[in-house]
Amino acid sequence: MKLVNDFKEYEILDLNNGKKLESWAGVILNRPDPQVIWKNVETNEWKKAAAIYDRSNTGGGKWKIMKNVPSSWVISYQDLKFNLKLMGFKHTGLFPEQAYNWNLIREKIKKEKKEVKVLNLFAYTGAATIAALKEGASVVHVDSSRGMIEWAKENVKLNHLENAQVRFLVDDVRKFVKREIRRGNKYDIIIMDPPSFGRGSKNEVWNIETDLDDLLKDVSQLLSDNPLLFLINSYTTGLSITVLENLLYLRVNEKHKGIITSDELGLPVKNSNLILPCGIYARWERK
Repeated sequence: MKLVNDFKEYEILDLNNGKKLESWAGVILNRPDPQVIWKNVETNEWKKAAAIYDRSNTGGGKWKIMKNVPSSWVISYQDLKFNLKLMGFKHTGLFPEQAYNWNLIREKIKKEKKEVKVLNLFAYTGAATIAALKEGASVVHVDSSRGMIEWAKENVKLNHLENAQVRFLVDDVRKFVKREIRRGNKYDIIIMDPPSFGRGSKNEVWNIETDLDDLLKDVSQLLSDNPLLFLINSYTTGLSITVLENLLYLRVNEKHKGIITSDELGLPVKNSNLILPCGIYARWERK
């Protein structure tokens, strides 16, 4: 497992009974997490939560505000900054464990002596986009949610990257990729963070188990002649690391011989030996 130990403004304070207590730049949140299946006596620290996400028995849920929580606030990781907000379905707009991949992306770009073209699919609020732009890469950022695209633009401004080479597109990823194939566009780094289920900009339905392989067949055609990196992240329960590796062998490595690796991502718990598993990744890299 790859652990992120250097995110100074984010901490997991405790884990208990299906919940995690976290500090996001000093704002303490109590959120559900299905990986926390054990039950302990709840400490007084849980009373510090400024907001609690209560999950409904019928699906979804809502935030219960206990103390003053700003409508948005900023968290920093190294020289990167991100806007945070309390979203529906328990999210804040950032996945701290992905700092491991932000660092990898930056390292790959730094080593190149030419412009690096990056395609970020299912790009969310743009953390990976910001990481790539910081190193001078050009980025095409695609997400089906206009709200997420606007949030990503906020993060670009927050990092003073308004003059960087970035294109934001509200689009269904599968349709966009097919158009890019016809246009003949190519990318040196491709990043994908597909959801388990989702809907495109025109209500197209996405299911990772039935749609990911076909998408990878298409996306692999967008790799440049000498690509650097193809990265897939997944939070889908039950989807194996080996499945992601197999897909990369079949859809990427057949044409571009490289190195394929995979692992879990995790976050440590403060003053504890516990670790919270936070999804998986698989990547292809140039030899």
